[in-house]
Amino acid sequence: MATNKTNTKATHTQSAPRGNQTFLFDKSNYMWMLIGIALIFLGIALTSGGKSPDPHAFNYDDVFSFRRITLAPIMIMIGFGIEIYAIMKKPAQKA
Repeated sequence: MATNKTNTKATHTQSAPRGNQTFLFDKSNYMWMLIGIALIFLGIALTSGGKSPDPHAFNYDDVFSFRRITLAPIMIMIGFGIEIYAIMKKPAQKA
């Protein structure tokens, strides 16, 4: 049985010209994304802390403070809102 083996490796010699590339996002989208990520990380950092030096003592005011229960989740949600805005925002049209 003789089989005819041919080189079937696909070669990609044609590619889009580099001067005509269009990107999904522009610089302002990425700027908004970085702002959103920074707010998310800031909110996560605001939730940290509250460790008591005595493991048998529970400090209600440290654990359930305004910063951890209210401010941090608001910052995180604003960060996610900015991320959604950055993704949905249309890039500026170039003439």
